[in-house]
Amino acid sequence: MPTFASFDGLRLHYTVWEGDGAHRPVLLQHGFAADTNANWISTGVVAALRSAGFTVISLDARGHGRSEKPHDESRYTEDAMARDVSALLDELRLDEVSMVGYSMGAIIALTATAADKRIRCLATGGVGSGIVDFGGVDLRVVKPADIASALLAEDPALVPPSGVPFRLLADATGGDRRALAAVALASASGDGHLDLSSIGVPTLVLAGEQDQLAAEPERLAAAIAGARLMRIPGDHMTAVMSPAFAEALVSFLSAPHPR
Repeated sequence: MPTFASFDGLRLHYTVWEGDGAHRPVLLQHGFAADTNANWISTGVVAALRSAGFTVISLDARGHGRSEKPHDESRYTEDAMARDVSALLDELRLDEVSMVGYSMGAIIALTATAADKRIRCLATGGVGSGIVDFGGVDLRVVKPADIASALLAEDPALVPPSGVPFRLLADATGGDRRALAAVALASASGDGHLDLSSIGVPTLVLAGEQDQLAAEPERLAAAIAGARLMRIPGDHMTAVMSPAFAEALVSFLSAPHPR
C-alpha cells in the first residue's frame, strides 16, 4: 500500500492505476467522510477514466481512508490539505496533472489549483455558490459545528438533522469520527476566502440537479475564467454515481487543452 510523508510528516495513502501514457495523469480528491473506494472506485469513475487510457491517481485525504488520522483540529486546515496535493506531486515527480475534486475534495482541488501551477486542468463536483459566498461548504445548508456534533454524538437520536448524512457516511466507510469532527471544525476556522480569480486553467463545474450543497453552480462557474458548467442527475450523495458524471469527466479531460 503506497504511502508518503507529507510536508508536515503525516503519512498519507495513495493509489496509482497506470494508463497508456497518451493523456495527462488525473489526480482524484474525494469528499468529506468518503475515501478512494467510496467516492471513486464504487461509483465507476476510476473504471471510466482507466477505460479511456488515463493514468489515475487517488489520494486519501488526511483523516480519511488509509491515511493517518490525528484528532488535532489544527492539522486539517484547507491550506494543509491543499499542500498535501502538492506534496504528492513532488513524491511522484509529476510536472503536470489534471485534477478532479468532489465536495470537500473540490474545495481542496480549487485551493491547490490556485497555488500549484502543475495542475493544468480542473473539474469540480458537489459544490456551488457556497464557494463564492463562504469559501467552502455552503453554510446556508449545513454548519461545520452540526457535522461535528453529528459525528461525536453517542446517541444517534441527538444527531442534528443536517448532520445525519455525514454520520451515516462516516459509519458506512468505517471512518474515525473524532478525526472527521476535527476536519469539520477546522473548515469553520478558515478565513472563508478563496481567490477564484487566480485560477486560470480549463475548468469544468459538475453539479447534481438536486444537490443542495451545489446550489447555484452557475455562480461558481462564472467566478472562474472560462469555466464550463454541466448539471448531472442526482443529489449530493448520488450525482457522482450517475454515469453522466464519469462520462462528462472523460469527455472534458480527453479534450485538447493548453499544456
